[in-house]
Amino acid sequence: MLNAIRQAALSAMEAGNPVAVMYGEVTKTNPLEVNVDQRFTIDADFLIVPESLTRLEIDLRHSHIMTAGTAEEALTQPIVIRPGLQAGDHVVLLRMQGGQKYLILDKVVSA
Repeated sequence: MLNAIRQAALSAMEAGNPVAVMYGEVTKTNPLEVNVDQRFTIDADFLIVPESLTRLEIDLRHSHIMTAGTAEEALTQPIVIRPGLQAGDHVVLLRMQGGQKYLILDKVVSA
């Protein structure tokens, strides 16, 4: 009886598409698209992107007076701390149970 229950539970999990690890490549960034294992493409509606993979810029605008003269200079460009996902980036994904959503875990930097 116990073995029958275990087998039924295993069959139910397999049928429900439990979480699976997959690899993909970012093909577009706006809107975001990821090609998974060169088999299919997932668009932004089905992707969950953590904050650590989004673009982060810091606006450090300031001005100062040069000591050698009276000219005032300003730093006006924001500094990019994190570039976010770019086309060509390789990523590791988790397919959520049921296969409807994919969580991008991180970028893959070496194979």
